[in-house]
Amino acid sequence: MDITALSEALDQIEDSAVVHHGFTDYMRDYEVVVHVTADPRTGVLPAHLRYLFRYCVAARCETSLEPWLWQKSLDDRLIDHATADGLDGWVWGVKWANLERAQVLPESDAARWWAGELGIDFHAVRIETQVHDLDLVFSELEITELPAAWKK
Repeated sequence: MDITALSEALDQIEDSAVVHHGFTDYMRDYEVVVHVTADPRTGVLPAHLRYLFRYCVAARCETSLEPWLWQKSLDDRLIDHATADGLDGWVWGVKWANLERAQVLPESDAARWWAGELGIDFHAVRIETQVHDLDLVFSELEITELPAAWKK
């Protein structure tokens, strides 16, 4: 996948909801599942898209919440939306985060190094949500629509 196509694929999910991210159960690829919606007048139905970052050699996840908000968000009642009502802090129980920005990092030393070592193209991306920032180094991107009944 060239950088232009990769950038366009990432542009399509900005302002969507990240509902899951992490390594697959076989631990090689990293997946980001987004819930995408459109203006109802378009007739485009909401969907869950799986962005599978194949041959992921590096995945770094760091909070994007400020320490003061983390401090207010330690109460376990905040991990369940039903018990979070009236509490102050980040409600983890909403189970999604707004994808604010997704971009290709074209000048990645790590991507160049891995490409040289394995002899295939590698890319680096940064995905910023209101809760986590992800930095991924991978070779290929595969995008699939998940079944309507998808649940993690």
